[in-house]
Amino acid sequence: MSIFARIREDITAARTHDPAARGPIEIFLVYSGLHAVWWHRASHALWRRGRRFVPRAISQLIRFFTGIEIHPGATLGRRVFIDHGMGVVIGETAVVGDDVLIYHGVTLGGTGHSSGKRHPTVGDRVVIGAGAKLLGDIELGHDCAVGSNAVVVRSAPPWTTLTGIPAHARPRRGAPAETPDAADFYVI
Repeated sequence: MSIFARIREDITAARTHDPAARGPIEIFLVYSGLHAVWWHRASHALWRRGRRFVPRAISQLIRFFTGIEIHPGATLGRRVFIDHGMGVVIGETAVVGDDVLIYHGVTLGGTGHSSGKRHPTVGDRVVIGAGAKLLGDIELGHDCAVGSNAVVVRSAPPWTTLTGIPAHARPRRGAPAETPDAADFYVI
């Protein structure tokens, strides 16, 4: 996929998720969440080639301009949209799936000083509400919804809604009948 096709895809995702979006030119020019994701792709490519300083410098420069910090080691899927992104932090070993919507103030962070995988893995089509914190090496299944200001410290199956501090899981409305019950998976 060409870089221009990817940009068009991201702009379409922004228009889908943001009812205030007026048009593709406005989105291209002023949506800081998209700018952060686009620059992350460049820094991530360098990071994967073994470069360390330049990608980190790019991520810090973009944090200065957008208020969004995405570590160059993090893996982001396609059509990730960060809406009103100020204060978003995505850690080094985080993995974010396709079509994920992230609101402002979200942290995908680690706990402690352990090495290896220490940040969350987020499935496809997940919505993460404003101020939510996902901490540690946890996994959220596809189609989950995380409520605003929830603190998620345990993994959750697909089609789960997570709310509270610490977050409690319950089946998400509209879940397919064959989806496992969240109570069976997540100890409340």
